[in-house]
Amino acid sequence: MAILTIPDKQTVINDPAEIKSFLNARGVIYEQWEAAVPFADDADQDTIIGAYAHQLKPYMESNGYQTADVINVTPDHPQLEMLRTKFLSEHIHTEDEVRFFVDGEGMFWFNLGGGEDIFCVTCQAGDLISVPANTKHWFDMGPKKFVKAIRVFIDQSGWVPHYTESGVDQQYNLN
Repeated sequence: MAILTIPDKQTVINDPAEIKSFLNARGVIYEQWEAAVPFADDADQDTIIGAYAHQLKPYMESNGYQTADVINVTPDHPQLEMLRTKFLSEHIHTEDEVRFFVDGEGMFWFNLGGGEDIFCVTCQAGDLISVPANTKHWFDMGPKKFVKAIRVFIDQSGWVPHYTESGVDQQYNLN
């Protein structure tokens, strides 16, 4: 279950309906999904995607997404720091960034501008988030440094980060 944090207001929201309302009002899609069938922690990509196909397939079809894969980053991953650092700086993508968390967690930070406070959504198992194209954000694996997620794409080239170099992320990132 997700946790929404607005650090500058010292606000933490744990209620899924309240989180969904907050994010949807800002153009960010948030949903919670459950697997149709149980699967083992070491399940392969096809098994994981198959377990969520009853929700994933209609979601992809209705939004024009073409492909999905599974990313699994654990604390002992040989390129952990490189992967973590790549997305810690504020950036945008030219297509939506859609992630469904199968296990672990990840922190999406948002800088929407226009007087909005910076906020963070910590996504956990069962949480789907869709960050709209061209939305300023950054991502941290959080203290657990464990993310197993389904990634959804129209075209993977649209997922390349374009860094803003604003530096705002440095005020909020964990060490």
